[in-house]
Amino acid sequence: MRFTLLDRVLEVEPGKSITAIKTVSLAEEYLGDHFPRFPVLPGVLMLEALTQAAAWTIRLGEDFAHSMVVLRVAKNVKYGDFVEPGRVLTVNVQVTAQDEKTTSVKASGSVGDRTSLTARLVLERYNMADRLAHGAALDARVRSEMRKFWAILHPARGGSQQKPVAYVARGAAPAATFAAAGG
Repeated sequence: MRFTLLDRVLEVEPGKSITAIKTVSLAEEYLGDHFPRFPVLPGVLMLEALTQAAAWTIRLGEDFAHSMVVLRVAKNVKYGDFVEPGRVLTVNVQVTAQDEKTTSVKASGSVGDRTSLTARLVLERYNMADRLAHGAALDARVRSEMRKFWAILHPARGGSQQKPVAYVARGAAPAATFAAAGG
């Protein structure tokens, strides 16, 4: 099962920062168990929303060069407030350091002016071709799916009539990303 924990990207500076939102709906199945009389977005899913946002700014910053962007370290995770159904979790991520394989970020999630969580994350980037004989085909498929998914998250690319997302250009990479995503 895959949880997609971002509904829309509001602003992105590829490889540097991203702001996205997750609207919590009472229709989300896990809320029936977490907690039956006080449904709230589980803390681990709030952390996953931060991780997913970080992965998007990394993918966009390197024009989808790596098929896999995964969480390796979560530290200084602090929870401040619950996110109940009907609320919007706004996720902010800023890249603080990057080398050939890893990217470090500071991330936060908030509802209005109340902080729901903060964390320092380290994500690893790699391609399946580096680990498996048949990995190149997997890499191509994952990159293709991620580009399609980006077109949905990015309202200007997903055909939405909503306000366009601010996209801060950084050289030729963003234009190449848009072209690859069908833009």
